Amino acid sequence: MADIVLNVEVRDRTGTGGARSVRNADKVPGILYGGGKDPVAIAVNGTEFKKALYTGKLLGHLVTLQYGKEKQPVIAKDVQFHPVSDAPVHFDLLRVDETKPIKIAIPVHFKHQELAPGIKRGGSLNIVRHDVEILVRADAIPEDIVVDLTGLEIGDTIRASALTLPQGASLTVQDRDFVIATIAGFKEEIEIDETAVSAGGEAAGGASEEAASDEGASEE
Repeated sequence: MADIVLNVEVRDRTGTGGARSVRNADKVPGILYGGGKDPVAIAVNGTEFKKALYTGKLLGHLVTLQYGKEKQPVIAKDVQFHPVSDAPVHFDLLRVDETKPIKIAIPVHFKHQELAPGIKRGGSLNIVRHDVEILVRADAIPEDIVVDLTGLEIGDTIRASALTLPQGASLTVQDRDFVIATIAGFKEEIEIDETAVSAGGEAAGGASEEAASDEGASEE
């Protein structure tokens, strides 16, 4: 079972007015849905919710919802924040069976950039996908999916097939090997090209001056 436990209470009032009254009581309103049951309006103590949120293990992870003596494994699917204060103002919880697979987006992180020759020479990591959706058991959801950049050169492409997934997990997109990231071109190439153009221009200019000088000498 998950480490985080959210003690919830059922809300009698729904809608904008009900949510506002919950927030005025220093609580965060939310909705519990899924599992073949009707949605239920709930609320969590604001301090408790923020503490769970700031651990980084709430959103997109398996947590335990507790209502009185009843416990239920759930996934925190979404948290909405106030545009100014950035305080959580609403959340969605999805009922799950922790032993069954669910679809969920997992963040992709990259390591060992310093061991990628292409990046060391001035190339850049161009990230196409910051997360990927996988099908995985609720009790085996990974924190992230890590891509090792060791040995990658300019022009190399990291595709979905290169990802290391948890045992038993699979990508929800199976019909194409989509791009996760690439190692883009580097500044040295541009500098070399500019130097070549400049040198070519100087050489052409010098040749023109010499030709003009020769023509002047012939006229004399």
